[in-house]
Amino acid sequence: MSAPVFSNHGCRLNAYELEAMKELAADAGLQDAVVVNTCAVTAEAVRKARQDIRKLRKANPNARLIVTGCAAQTEPTTFTSMPEVDAVIGNTEKMQGATWKGLAADFIGETEAVQVDDIMSVTETAGHLIDGFGTRSRAYVQVQNGCDHRCTFCIIPFGRGNSRSVPAGVVVDQIKRLVDKGYNEVVLTGVDLTSWGADLPAEPKLGDLVMRILRLVPDLPRLRISSIDSIEVDENLLAAIATEPRLMPHLHLSLQHGDDMILKRMKRRHLRDDAIRFAREAQRLRPDMVFGADIIAGFPTETDAMFENALALIEDCDLTWLHVFPYSIRTGTPAARMPQVNGTLIKERAARLREAGAAQVKKHLSNQVGRTHAVLMESPTMGRTEQFTPVTFDQPQVEGQIVPVTILSAGTDSLIG
Repeated sequence: MSAPVFSNHGCRLNAYELEAMKELAADAGLQDAVVVNTCAVTAEAVRKARQDIRKLRKANPNARLIVTGCAAQTEPTTFTSMPEVDAVIGNTEKMQGATWKGLAADFIGETEAVQVDDIMSVTETAGHLIDGFGTRSRAYVQVQNGCDHRCTFCIIPFGRGNSRSVPAGVVVDQIKRLVDKGYNEVVLTGVDLTSWGADLPAEPKLGDLVMRILRLVPDLPRLRISSIDSIEVDENLLAAIATEPRLMPHLHLSLQHGDDMILKRMKRRHLRDDAIRFAREAQRLRPDMVFGADIIAGFPTETDAMFENALALIEDCDLTWLHVFPYSIRTGTPAARMPQVNGTLIKERAARLREAGAAQVKKHLSNQVGRTHAVLMESPTMGRTEQFTPVTFDQPQVEGQIVPVTILSAGTDSLIG
């Protein structure tokens, strides 16, 4: 008998949930199993999951192979048709102790090899919270799941369900426990983070949660928020950006494009000028603010002129850390039925976006030379500044500690301190 092997694909939320699944599987006594937590954000993500499954089956020929995650939720037959796969479980089921007890007891027979219920019927976040996912220095806390929006390119709502929030009191209690365990930074995560609170009594906003955490957990040195939709940022979040030094000056923006017509066809809730206005306001309130962003290259109907607007947005919003996604058809989404851009052209445009992003990173790094930063050490020789910029060291530091560092020089993708 051997302990189960886990493999994760996709976002931080998936990685967070993988840690919860490890605990659930251990509590159930699961043995001799391989668990693959899939991502559905692009067709390439699904292809990589299938490739990983075949590889893991060869390495573990006698183990039961269990597939879960967003791709398992949205297209279970893709995985049940694979001879390597023994069971497929959905995103709701993977967070339930009963599922893992059933797998451990081996009473899931052929008729129950697929456990994927209607994700849209789920009204609460999973109650299984974990304390300490991440490095020894940084912990991730899931405060929200699902999405109520229906962007035309996105399959994720069908993998995650509608938006639901973890109550503020539960979040604060968890963060207090993390601080007691010695964590110096907490990152709030979710699928559509700025929708947090819409399903709770009195409909609080994300800014209310941020302010409450900082007020009720005074010993928390650093709070960071992950990807947000800038058009949904509330007044309290702007106030926190302006007045709370413990809220880190790094925001990852879900922008997706820089052309108004493409944004409308994507069914986004903002236009180009909205994104620029928010970025400039955030930097006015917090001059050291640095942005990351998601940008899609080659969305259906994208012309050369439309692409140039997306490219120009990188400088117009002063974006630094880019996540560039070549558009990928997701069956069942409205964008899949739109006129498609040539695949070679998509790759060329994605490369140009990445090239522009690399130039922004180079500029940001060079601007930090000579400055002093509070660096949170992730390992003895690498840490990150308040803006999430990596810093490397010749001399080892104490992992998990925040140390004042003077930046000596800039490398190609990190600082040297």
